[in-house]
Amino acid sequence: MRIVGHLSRRLPRQIVPLHGQTRCFNRSSFQGLSASSTPSDTIPEKPEPSHPSTKTSKAKAIVSSILHGSEKAKRDEADDNQTYSKILARGKYVHELQIHNVKPEAMQDYIQLLDENYPRVADMPEFKVKLFGSWTTEFGELDRAVHIWEYNNYPGYIETQALLKKDVRYQAFLRQLAPMLRSRQNQMLLEFAFWQGSSPEIHDGIYELRSYLLKPGRLLEWETEWRRGLEARRRFVQPVGAWFSQLGPLNWVHHMWAYPDLQVRKQMREKAWQVDGWAQTVARTVPLIETMESTIMKPMPFSPLK
Repeated sequence: MRIVGHLSRRLPRQIVPLHGQTRCFNRSSFQGLSASSTPSDTIPEKPEPSHPSTKTSKAKAIVSSILHGSEKAKRDEADDNQTYSKILARGKYVHELQIHNVKPEAMQDYIQLLDENYPRVADMPEFKVKLFGSWTTEFGELDRAVHIWEYNNYPGYIETQALLKKDVRYQAFLRQLAPMLRSRQNQMLLEFAFWQGSSPEIHDGIYELRSYLLKPGRLLEWETEWRRGLEARRRFVQPVGAWFSQLGPLNWVHHMWAYPDLQVRKQMREKAWQVDGWAQTVARTVPLIETMESTIMKPMPFSPLK
């Protein structure tokens, strides 16, 4: 189920390239030639001319390394991503975060159209997917819808997508959906092992999705520090879910909270600051972050999480 929209104004930027990767270049060292006197009857050897194609290849390699990073850096980044998934992820499910940027005049028709189609997909047993939740934004990027789908790991995603491509009703739904959207985007997320996602339940309030773009290579450090401070927050409000991106824009982490209203949210956050450990957590995690965003959302009528 392909998805939609920007995660934030910064989201279209691919996270690691969607955002400035620090690259390390080894400075070439050149060894000076010793200057010794040459006998007058000795003819200095003429240096061999450099082949033009060799110079061109080297120049292209340097430019490519500057623009896209060295091949070693790319391999290291891919290895880190796989390592994080083994160390940090719960491993049972993969979650697809869908972002739909909706045309303002089409929002009501959009909600009705999804109400007629998303529950059907989530309830059909042949599709290996469940709808975790669907929301529209109240604060943040407006005229935006956020959906999270839960697959039985990657085989479940692959199988579900294959079935949906053959599903006549779903394909008709996509044709109706397209004219209502300005843009769309998705990320494939993994759950943090220490934080299992919430079961479908009714909170009857607002949801806050907090999204952080981390500096490349700092995910493990961020998880360690943030997990320690989480207990201070748990005393006042239970988390709904926490994930990190593995496909699509990289180096993103997201966590979601539910509150009765904005005033209660304010009070709960103030209480957390009074608990030992939370201030230290913030102080240690902020230097690891490039950008952060808070999106306040209201659940759609058909959302399992309300």
